[in-house]
Amino acid sequence: MPGPKLPHFNSDRVLPNAVDVVVIGGGIVGASTALELAERGHSVLLCEKGQIAGEQSSRNWGWVRMSQRDPREMELMTHSQRIWEGLDERTGHATGYTKCGIMFTAGSRKREAELLAWAEHLKDIGGEGHMLRGAALEALTPGYGQRLRAGFHTPQDGCAEPQMASHAIASAARDKGAVVVTGCAVRTLDVEAGRIRGVVTEKGRVTATAVVVAGGAWSRLFLRNEGIFLPQLKVLNSVMRLSPVEGVPETALWAAGFGLRKRADGGYTVASGGESTFDIVPDTFRIGHRFISAFLQDVTALRFRLSDRWSTEAREARPWTAQDRTAFEETRVLDPQPSQKALRRGLAAVRDAFPALEKADVTQSWGGLIDVTPDEIPVISEVQARPGLFVSTGYSGHGFGLGPGAGRLTADLVTGDTPIVDPRPFRLSRY
Repeated sequence: MPGPKLPHFNSDRVLPNAVDVVVIGGGIVGASTALELAERGHSVLLCEKGQIAGEQSSRNWGWVRMSQRDPREMELMTHSQRIWEGLDERTGHATGYTKCGIMFTAGSRKREAELLAWAEHLKDIGGEGHMLRGAALEALTPGYGQRLRAGFHTPQDGCAEPQMASHAIASAARDKGAVVVTGCAVRTLDVEAGRIRGVVTEKGRVTATAVVVAGGAWSRLFLRNEGIFLPQLKVLNSVMRLSPVEGVPETALWAAGFGLRKRADGGYTVASGGESTFDIVPDTFRIGHRFISAFLQDVTALRFRLSDRWSTEAREARPWTAQDRTAFEETRVLDPQPSQKALRRGLAAVRDAFPALEKADVTQSWGGLIDVTPDEIPVISEVQARPGLFVSTGYSGHGFGLGPGAGRLTADLVTGDTPIVDPRPFRLSRY
C-alpha cells in the first residue's frame, strides 16, 4: 500500500563537484540541518535516495509536543517549538503548524500518578501544563471525558502536517543556496588518512570536509558498512487517515488504545496508541541485548513477529564498495505494510470513545519504520573516530517535533558554533 501522497519537489539535477557539507537523508532532520547550514553561508549538498520525506518524516502522527518527552530532550524541544512557531514565515512555505494543544489521558489512579510525576519535569523548564478533571476535562473531550479519571493538557503543544513540513524546509534550504538532489543514494564515504574527504554517490563523487548521516532507519546499515557502530533497530507503527466529521475534539489526544489528531484538511490521523510491531531480524540477535530495558518497559505495547524483513535485512547487510549497487538504490522508499490488527484495534477504540467517528471513512492507511536507540533518545554527535563525520539519527518516534531544533544542534556541531543545548546526552560515544 503506498504511503502518504507527497507534494512534488523540484530537485536539482546536477551534483556539485565540491561542497562544505554533504547531508545524507531528506527527512525532517536532514532538511533542517541543510537549511541551517545554508543560512549560515555554507555550501551544502543534501542527497536523498528517494523522495523528500518519503519515509517516517511523512508517516508520523504530526505531533509537536513537549508532553511526556524524555527529560533529556526537553531543552532541545523548547528550542524546536520556538522554531516551529516561525517556520512558515522563515521558509515561505506552509507546514500546517498549529498550537492545538495535546492531552494525555488517565483512566486509572496509577496512570494519573505517572502523568503528575512527569509534570515536575515541565515545571523545571517553566512549561505550561494542567491536570484536568470533571467539567474541564469534559469540555475538551466531549462525551469521552466522563469515562476518564483525568487528563494532562499542554496547551502550548501543537501539530503540523508531516506531508508538508519537510518539503517546506527542504524547499527553503534550496532557496537559500543548498543543492538538493532526490533519487540519489550515497553509497560510501570518501575517507583519506581517517578523515572525511567527501562521499561517493550513485551519480558520482563529491568532495566535502564534513558529512552528516541523517538517514533515519537506514543509518545503522550505512554506518556499519563504514566500520562505525550504531545500535539502532526498527519498529513498525501503523497509521490511518479518516475523513472529516463533526463532533470530534480539536485537541490531539493520547488515550488507552488510540492516538488522535485533527488534520488541516478536517479529517483525522488515528493510530493504535502505543502499539508497535517489531520484526525479528538478524540485528535482533546482534544488538538486541542492548534493548532489553526498553523492551521490558514497552512489553505490553510491542508485538513481535517473524516476517520477510529477516531475509531482506540479511541480504542488505552484506558489505559493499563504492562501485556496487546498494540497498539504498534497491529500496528507494521504505513502504512497509501496516499491521491490520493494530489498525482495527485503534479504529475500534477511537470510535468507542467518539461515536461520531462511526460516520468517518478510512481513506488511507500506511506503515512506517521508526529508528530506535536503546535509551530511546537520538544520537546527535560527531564521530570521534572519523573526523568530519556527524550523525543525527535514532529519534525513536520523537523526531518530527524535534526536527527543526535537532537540525540547528546538528549544524552547530558541524560548524563549531556554540550549541543551542548541551549535546553530551546525545553523543554517540555513550554506547
